[in-house]
Amino acid sequence: MNFTATSKVLIQGITEPLGSAYTPLMTNYGTRVVAGVSPGCGGQKIGGILVFDMVEQALAQIGPVDTTVLFVHPYQTLDAALEAIAAGIRHIIIITEGVPPLDMVHLLRKAEATETLIVGPTSPGIIVPGQVLLGTHPSEFYTPGPVGIISRSGTLTYEVALELTRCNLGQSISVGIGSDAIVGSSFSQWLQILDEDENTEVIVLIGEIGGDGEELAARYVSEAIDKPVVAYIAGQHAPRGKHLGHASAIIASQIATGIQDAVYVPDSSSVENKIAAMKRAQIPVADRPSQIPDLVRQVLVRKSA
Repeated sequence: MNFTATSKVLIQGITEPLGSAYTPLMTNYGTRVVAGVSPGCGGQKIGGILVFDMVEQALAQIGPVDTTVLFVHPYQTLDAALEAIAAGIRHIIIITEGVPPLDMVHLLRKAEATETLIVGPTSPGIIVPGQVLLGTHPSEFYTPGPVGIISRSGTLTYEVALELTRCNLGQSISVGIGSDAIVGSSFSQWLQILDEDENTEVIVLIGEIGGDGEELAARYVSEAIDKPVVAYIAGQHAPRGKHLGHASAIIASQIATGIQDAVYVPDSSSVENKIAAMKRAQIPVADRPSQIPDLVRQVLVRKSA
């Protein structure tokens, strides 16, 4: 894993609305964006960054790239990611929301065969405070420090980071693993990465309803993680059986249909089950995000005692 200020970064979909908006924010933070890719837009410049039609054209001119950040259309994500893998890029961050599930299955099989790390989709990406911004995290919420954050919720990632920063608890790395039905890297993968990261002293895990990733993460913590972990599970009042994604999408769908929670199928993986799994693994669980800094301080004190 190479997420540092020296990492060379490509932006695929740089002429898309989000790509053109966030690329300057990344470069202003110090991220070394070396080129952009948007088919049909080769030869243009976005914020002084040269745009190419294809990934292989870009790499032929700028050399190898460590990471690519994707802002492309959901139905173009598979092709864009496969193009990056074929060009030898081994870190792919997918900001795009709503990538077709079968496309993700295809992509993850290819990623596994090529040892490529996939983050997302529907991810705010990764930030290493003070070094590199790879995605849409509001960098002003972050400050360098010892807390690693892993989250399924983009917005809650920022909120928890800001709560920690206000309490003088900086962050080592923060990653939103994505909230689509099928995502790349898992809680367990990132728990292992942060457990081995010398700049991380404590890990904050932010889960939500739907799926079983939190239960698997709790079991993995009890079996393999040495560093202290604090958790928060969002969605105590959300419709049962719903993968959260963006809260606005849930609300919009209810308004559009005039139907409340009757449309949702019950899901055995409730917030109560997830919290119970965390507690069985002796992971402190916050009732609300504002409690997380206190829990982090408590585990840091116990660690240093």
